[in-house]
Amino acid sequence: MNKIYYLATCDTCKRIMDDTDIVSKGFTLQDIKTEKITPAQLDEMKKLAGSYEALFSRRSMKFRPMGLHEKQLTEQDYRSLILEEYTFLKRPVVISGKNIFIGNEKKNVAALQDFLLKNFK
Repeated sequence: MNKIYYLATCDTCKRIMDDTDIVSKGFTLQDIKTEKITPAQLDEMKKLAGSYEALFSRRSMKFRPMGLHEKQLTEQDYRSLILEEYTFLKRPVVISGKNIFIGNEKKNVAALQDFLLKNFK
């Protein structure tokens, strides 16, 4: 499976998709705002990422207003929050086979670009 979970209104997601030319490489796109992440999809992401926390964005505009910065969150909390509110998913999430690339940190984007260059010519 080659898939990218992104937010169509996110300029950073759009920039990464443009810079990597991922759409032309046959990846399936899923805008997480219009097509919610299913529990099965999130569980598959967790399996590849190692934890729900690795998929969770503390930069979400709802993180502080909900008081989450003052709580000790469990893996189940992370899972529930991501399924409840799409903005809690670190974006973009790119999956290709058993490889997963999460978020927009420079090292992750560089690893994604390197992976795409080696595997999608």
